Amino acid sequence: MKDKKKLKIRFLGGVGEIGKNMTAIEYDDDIIVIDAGISFPTDDMPGVDLVIPDVSYLAQNSKKVKGILLTHGHEDHIGGVPYLLKEVNAPIFGTKLTLTLTENKIIEHNLKGIKLNCVEAGSTINLGVFKIEFINVNHSISGAVAFAITTPVGVIFHSGDYKIDFTPIDGNGMDLTRISEIGKKGVLLMMSDSTNIEVPGYTMSESVVGSTLDTLFSENADRRLIITTFASNVHRLQQILNLAKKYNRKVAFSGRSMVKVSEAAAKIGELNIENGLIIDIDKISKYKEKEILIVSTGSQGEPMSALTRMATGEFNKVVISDKDTVVISASVIPGNERMIYNVINNLYKRGAEVVYESLSPIHVSGHACRDEIKLLHSLVKPKFFIPVHGEYRHLKKHVDLALSLGMSKGSAMICEIGDTVELTKNSMKRGESFVAGSKLVDGVFVNDENSYVLRDRIHLSEDGLVVVVLGLHEASKTVLSVDVIARGVSMPEETIEWLKTHIEDTLNSSDLKGYDRSTIKNLLRKGVRKQLLNKTGQSPMILPVIVEV
Repeated sequence: MKDKKKLKIRFLGGVGEIGKNMTAIEYDDDIIVIDAGISFPTDDMPGVDLVIPDVSYLAQNSKKVKGILLTHGHEDHIGGVPYLLKEVNAPIFGTKLTLTLTENKIIEHNLKGIKLNCVEAGSTINLGVFKIEFINVNHSISGAVAFAITTPVGVIFHSGDYKIDFTPIDGNGMDLTRISEIGKKGVLLMMSDSTNIEVPGYTMSESVVGSTLDTLFSENADRRLIITTFASNVHRLQQILNLAKKYNRKVAFSGRSMVKVSEAAAKIGELNIENGLIIDIDKISKYKEKEILIVSTGSQGEPMSALTRMATGEFNKVVISDKDTVVISASVIPGNERMIYNVINNLYKRGAEVVYESLSPIHVSGHACRDEIKLLHSLVKPKFFIPVHGEYRHLKKHVDLALSLGMSKGSAMICEIGDTVELTKNSMKRGESFVAGSKLVDGVFVNDENSYVLRDRIHLSEDGLVVVVLGLHEASKTVLSVDVIARGVSMPEETIEWLKTHIEDTLNSSDLKGYDRSTIKNLLRKGVRKQLLNKTGQSPMILPVIVEV
């Protein structure tokens, strides 16, 4: 019973990685969940659409889950909500834009009876033994909040994703006054964003981007402008729309997410769109180049995004030419470098001028840099600290920063997915590990990270496929014909003929009458694999097909 009454922090995602954020806080029979995000597949995950947290633990304890708290509306924080709700029926709490974007996902998944609760920064709710205060922070999307969570053993401060912007577009700065008040009263544990811990100084204000964009509009007055940015960055979109109005350009949105987010933000008043400013992408040919602005998805070079298809000439609604200036108003997410630079190269090949981050200050991060992180630590003054939202190097450097600010070594801890941390009023220690990790989403199917589906895809992509079609006499089980088809594997015709002859001779010298089809397939698969490996050093996937006549 004593162990049961400890406060437990369980990490289901977002530590040791960028994305897939999810943390559970548990006390006795009450659990609250902070965020339910996704990450995107890497090159070694062929055919995978999304990566989501393994929520097996929450599914097994679904009756304990009192609520799901969302810090903001980015995919790495809300993208996994529909998948979580299929396992856990719990109310959701978030600010206006966050809930609007989440609701769209819930509708897409055809989920019914979900309770969405809109909260404002400064408000407080109670869920079981927990009291949660929502605190306004700045980020690259409207409605971002931090949490001050009062628990039976003390206050937990969770920063969410944040930066300190003294000149925010909407005029609502990070509530440093309230954070300072909470820090003075005493914070037991702080969990804080680590993304930009390696970057010195302060993050530039979003207003800096507006000034740069204004210059680009002015310098390209006689050219068509195409701007790509993150669809969720509503403040960036607002600045772009304001400049379009200033320079008498009509705006055409391109890309599904850009259209959906702009519509959602406008619906709730987060995005102000003047009447007559927006036109359909199909109508741009009716206007001169200098009268058009296209706002597009594809800032990361995503293969099916609007900008990528424009760059490769596969988007019939927009044909890139030497009369275009393309502005990529986003930073390159680590891992996406090759894709985005391919897009830039293709745009140049089609005659366009391209402006991107390394050439001009057209993007600012939504994450705090090192000096802002120091400021937050000095305001919160936590007894214990766990860095979140970062790869291991980020978490390690964040712990080092906390120690340099005076925390003792035992007061800061680096966690991994599947870790449990136990807290009392005076102690923090590691608890038991639990089942956690990743699930892979392929269309409507969800597979384990180590599923045979992924292994087969990797095998096919690396080693190719050999199909062996065997014709057998139904009664005598003698071989009538053998055909070998190689795909994605380098195999000379003489090797194929040798393999066919070897298979036919081997099977005809064996008594197959007592074998069923499955046994013969297994013998064929093992035999062909062994022979190919010995003769060619190759190990393709072997697919036997038996036709009995």
